[in-house]
Amino acid sequence: MVSGSRHLIETDAGRVLVDCGLFQGEKHLRERNWAAFPVPPGTIDAVVLTHGHIDHSGWLPRLVKEGFKGPIHTSPATADLLGLLLYDSAKCQEEDAFYANRKGYSRHQPALPLYDERDVERTLRLVRTVPREEWFKASPEVRCRFHDAGHMLGSSFVETEVSGVAGVCRLLFSGDIGRYDAPLYKDPVAATSCDYLVCESTYGDRDHPAIRPLDDLEAATKEAIARGGMMLVASFAVGRCQQLVYLLRTLMAAGRIPEVPVWIDSPMAVEATEVFRRHVAEHDFSEAAMAGVAESLASPFVRMAKTAAESKAINSHDGPGIVIASSGMMNGGRILHHLAQRLPDPKTTVLVAGFQAAGTRGRSLIDGARTLRIHGRDIPVRAAVRRVDALSGHADRNEIVRWLDGLPAPKRTFLVHGEPVAARGMGERLRESFGWEVTVPAIGDTVELDC
Repeated sequence: MVSGSRHLIETDAGRVLVDCGLFQGEKHLRERNWAAFPVPPGTIDAVVLTHGHIDHSGWLPRLVKEGFKGPIHTSPATADLLGLLLYDSAKCQEEDAFYANRKGYSRHQPALPLYDERDVERTLRLVRTVPREEWFKASPEVRCRFHDAGHMLGSSFVETEVSGVAGVCRLLFSGDIGRYDAPLYKDPVAATSCDYLVCESTYGDRDHPAIRPLDDLEAATKEAIARGGMMLVASFAVGRCQQLVYLLRTLMAAGRIPEVPVWIDSPMAVEATEVFRRHVAEHDFSEAAMAGVAESLASPFVRMAKTAAESKAINSHDGPGIVIASSGMMNGGRILHHLAQRLPDPKTTVLVAGFQAAGTRGRSLIDGARTLRIHGRDIPVRAAVRRVDALSGHADRNEIVRWLDGLPAPKRTFLVHGEPVAARGMGERLRESFGWEVTVPAIGDTVELDC
């Protein structure tokens, strides 16, 4: 599945965990978040974090709660974003548990959060920043370095060298690979040589539409405004939200869409935008430059909703407008309150602007659900549902091949972080393109590497 990313390197001298993600989506997957970690967390020497998205970082506070005390190595920008993401995750879980207890729709008595803000505070004390392209020791036998993956601010893939009796074994962990020519983000650095490759396969069975993000977003937004209602965008507060604001600002400033109010309804997204501004050197403003618009994330059309009262005030707006709120897969957060109010209104448009895992509300909507279960109620869906795949943060199968082109054949390639059909499709494509030996492992599989 596309969540719960965790890969453990075990050597004679220790253990290193690459990513520590939260499971999301269908119930049987979410229940894995409550399972004991496969090895005692206190025996893990270090965590190497590719980027801050919750499906890669969201189980870290639970790992710390269960005894992990080692360093968490990541890039400087990811470190700046991590606190926002993890505190928000803890807050959402605590709020959801409180709401479930108040409404009595949980089978657990009482419903409890997976971790709380105190666990996040302990986790952040363990974070150690490492600039990209600089080697660092993760354990006595494992050293790593980060390279720009182009997926979001701070995202990296990890080049790893494991020293053993037979010499050095080189592993490459893709994390999430971004798209080429993506708004705000630079292209991923070319993959480095390795003996073993662990590669994502989120879009491994398909290609993204051959359309520019500005054009795609322009068409969807024009239609939504013409309907006369609100356009609700479920967005990751970190990364996708900033892309959307940047592109909407560019379209409005260039006169390609009408000027309507845009609400960022997420305290975390507001704070994340400030982090993005601090790391401006990592951004690519090509779209703004081509439109003759100043290179900036600021916009006169954007309104910030930090407090619950400011969020509720949006409900009184009548007419066209845009609300960008988390969470990206509609699993929680403020987007649920907007959906509960506006899904029954046929003037509403719900814009799906990223991958939606099986079992999430976002997937249900794009699959044509007529009702959506929100806070214990079945909400009728009369709104228009539209997709903007051009804003996906994940490389498609052709872009993964492009990223790997020129890489000497690894001994084995492991395809992870993809649903079964996507992973199998990516495997077929790599066999056809390169003739590589490809494996799609299952959760819990252990492989002894021949180094």
